[in-house]
This record gives sequence, structure tokens and C-alpha cells, in this order.
Amino acid sequence: MTRLINVGAAQLGPIAKDESRESVVERLLALLRQGAEAGCDLVVFPELALTTFFPRWYTDDIAGHDHYFETSMPGPETQPLFDEAKKLGVGFALGYAELTPEGERFNTTILVERDGSTVGKFRKVHIPGHENDEPWRPFQHLERRYFAESDEGFPVWRGFDGIVGMATCNDRRWPETYREMGLQGVEMILIGYNTPIHYAPDPGQNALQGFHNHLCMQAGAYQNGTWVIGVAKGGTEEGVESLAQSAIIAPSGQIVAQAVTTGDELITASCDLDWCRHYKETLFDFARYRRPEVYQRITTQKGVIEPPDASAQDNS
Repeated sequence: MTRLINVGAAQLGPIAKDESRESVVERLLALLRQGAEAGCDLVVFPELALTTFFPRWYTDDIAGHDHYFETSMPGPETQPLFDEAKKLGVGFALGYAELTPEGERFNTTILVERDGSTVGKFRKVHIPGHENDEPWRPFQHLERRYFAESDEGFPVWRGFDGIVGMATCNDRRWPETYREMGLQGVEMILIGYNTPIHYAPDPGQNALQGFHNHLCMQAGAYQNGTWVIGVAKGGTEEGVESLAQSAIIAPSGQIVAQAVTTGDELITASCDLDWCRHYKETLFDFARYRRPEVYQRITTQKGVIEPPDASAQDNS
């Protein structure tokens, strides 16, 4: 038996600071229609797919960027995307900045089924960057100023005839992200990202951005027997060069489709969800081989605690 889902990774190129929501939604609609023509059941858009990556600028008032946030989803400007998806019978995942009625700000992704119903909502857990103005940087990464860390963890949902989870950008670098969902039987993880190639705290990592991007997603896919769909907003946006290289990754860890441009581009793959069983029920049979009793540090310790220095103990 095979459970095939045709997936499109809808990479975006740069979004200008002054580009309107209506203009961006038109770009999303074009990619959604391409997905429909290609027979996609699901089209996945990147993190913060409706706006430029605004955390690169500092505002004295934390509400100074609130015009980049969505107060409802769908809202007046995004409703056409929901309407078209329902008309075409194509579901989608969309990353956006969420401002709640309580005034909380989250980096959020919503998953919508082929009939237009909402499957689930994920709020980013691992928020990178810094909180305060650091003008020494060539550009800033103030996600920790403008977004709260989610305490909702990594849920999964039944949708698209399988078990689907979501993560956002920096979440993809943490093995716990995949394992939390793997322990819930996840079969496909949708990950949007905006990743600048220049990393100010350690420029030595710049040349490895593409390698690290695929490394963590491929490892997460293989070690948890799941498909991973990684989708970028890439290219040079407001003077900042960001990684593209969107990829569809199989439960084997192999990349089965990859973007070749840094602009708006749709890549597709037919994903057999039953392929996940080859790994979930053999090499990574969690119920048989996992040893949670020896993994206690993972949930009880935050920072690194090194062992004592043996020579110092001897001298004492």
C-alpha cells in the first residue's frame, strides 16, 4: 500500500520593505496555481511569507513593526489565498507574523487543508538573535525583540491523509524538534525559513550555511523516519543576502528535489508516506530501542555542565 501526497515547496525571492500585502499575495497565488497545475495536494510557503524580514531593523517602541503583523488569519488581504486554495482543492502552509488579541507576538505558521479548513497552527519555539539594539552589526537580527518564544511545543495533526507537523527556521537546527514530533508518529514536517548568509557573531560559518541547512533537515528526516519540506525566502532582500536551496527530503535523508534559483520557484515531489515505515519500524524502532531513562539531561538541564577537572581534584 502507498499513500502518495504531491507536495510543492513554494520558495519566495526577496520581498521589498515597501511591497504591499496585495502584491505578495498575488505572488503566492501564482505559485499556488502552479502547484495545482502540477497536481499538488499541498503547497508550502516560507516563514514570514507576507512581508520583508522586518526583525533586521530596530524600533525604539516594540510596537513599531506591528504593521507587519496579522491580527487575523485569514484577514482581508489574505482571504483570496484561502478562497483560491479551496477552489483549486490545494492545501497550503503559510508563515506569518501573528499579533494576538492579547497583544502577544508570535512567528507563526498555519496549515490549511484542501477544503479550506484549518488543520493546525504552529508558533516558533526556538527564537534566535538578540533583544536589544546592536548597531555594530551590518544588519540586525532582532527576532527575540519582536517575537515571543512559544510554550506550545511541537504538536502534530492528522491531515492530508497522514500525520503532519510544522517547525520554523531556527527550530530546524535542534534535534529535539524532530524527535518530539517523531515520538508522535509524524510523517511529514513542514519548515519555512529566512536565513541570512552572513552571521555576524561568527563569520566563519558563512560559507557553511547551505551545508548546515541541509545537514540538520536531512538528519532530522532520517533519524525520525519522516519527510521534511524545507522552504526558503531567499535572494538579496533590502541589501541582505539570504539562503535559498529549498528542498524536499525523504525519510531516508535523501534530497529528492531542490530549488536552483534564489527567486520565486516551485519544486515538487510525490511523497509516499508509507516510506516512513521503512525507518520507523526497523532501524529506528523507538518502542524497541529507545532508552529514555538514560536521556535525563535532555529535559532537566538547559546549559552545558562540564565534568570536574580531574587534575584539580587530585591537587586538592
